[in-house]
Amino acid sequence: MFYRFIRYVARIVLFIINGPATYLDKDKLPTAENYILVAPHRTFWDPIHLAIGARPKEFTFMAKEELFKNPILRFILVHAHAFPVKRDNPGPSAIKTPVKYLKTTEMSLIMFPSGTRHSEDLKGGVAVIAKMAKVRIVPAVYQGPTTLKDLFKRQKVTVRFGDPIDISDIKKLDKEGIKVVEERMNVAFKQLDYLTNPNYKYIPTPKKEK
Repeated sequence: MFYRFIRYVARIVLFIINGPATYLDKDKLPTAENYILVAPHRTFWDPIHLAIGARPKEFTFMAKEELFKNPILRFILVHAHAFPVKRDNPGPSAIKTPVKYLKTTEMSLIMFPSGTRHSEDLKGGVAVIAKMAKVRIVPAVYQGPTTLKDLFKRQKVTVRFGDPIDISDIKKLDKEGIKVVEERMNVAFKQLDYLTNPNYKYIPTPKKEK
C-alpha cells in the first residue's frame, strides 16, 4: 500500500516539475511472472520513471547502506521495498535478498548493471540473480534530463522497454557466461536508445571532487 502511495506521489511531483513522460512498448513487460528490469543508470530519478512506467507491477531495489542511517529515509526506503547494500563490499545478501524476493513474492527487481551513473561497464550481479531466481531480464532505457536544472526546464522524458532476455540457455555462469549476458544487455540498450532517438548520446555529469 505504501509503495503504491509513494509511486503515485512521485508520479504527480514529476508531472508538475517536468510534464508528462512518454513510456514506450509497455506491452513488452511480462504480466504473469517476475523479472529483473535493467537499464543504464543515467540520473537519480530514472529508477522512479522505471517504476512508474512498469506499473502496476511492484518492485524491490537496492540502495546504498548509507541512506538507511537516516531514520526518516530508512522508513521510506524499507516501506518502498528497498534493501541496503554496501557499495564497496556488497556481500552475499546483495544476491540472496533479491533472489528471495523474486522467488517468494510478486515483486520484481529494478537493477542497474553498471551500478553507478558514471560507468558504462556492466557487472555480473544481474546475471547471477536472474540465473538463481530463474527469471528473465527486461532491458529499458531512459532518455531525458540528467540534472535538476534540465529537469525543471521540462526537457522531454522518454522510457522505452525492450524484449525480455532469456538466459536459460547459459548453463554455467563463469567468466564467459557472464560476458554473454552482459553483451546481450549491452546490445539491447544500444538498440533501444537508437529506436528512441538515433541521435541520442548520454553524457555523464562530472563527478564531484571529494
